[in-house]
Amino acid sequence: MSTHITSRIAARTLTTSATLVRRSRAVLARPFRAPAGADAGMSTVEYAVGTIAAAAFGAVLYTVVSGDSIPDALGGIIEQALNTSV
Repeated sequence: MSTHITSRIAARTLTTSATLVRRSRAVLARPFRAPAGADAGMSTVEYAVGTIAAAAFGAVLYTVVSGDSIPDALGGIIEQALNTSV
């Protein structure tokens, strides 16, 4: 092979390798890019309000379930189901 052909093959190989590296970097960096939309996620204030709302809902749910009426009602439903004749 002549030197000219060898240098052309080497240049083509380097170009192909560089293109492959560029494409690989683009694919690997894609998940880390910022989202395109203006409202891409919740802000810190929204997280705080959501956390407080979830805690309040949990407290209300715990109060309702741990009261006397719910266990009595569930016990009555289960007792009625067990005493039903088939």
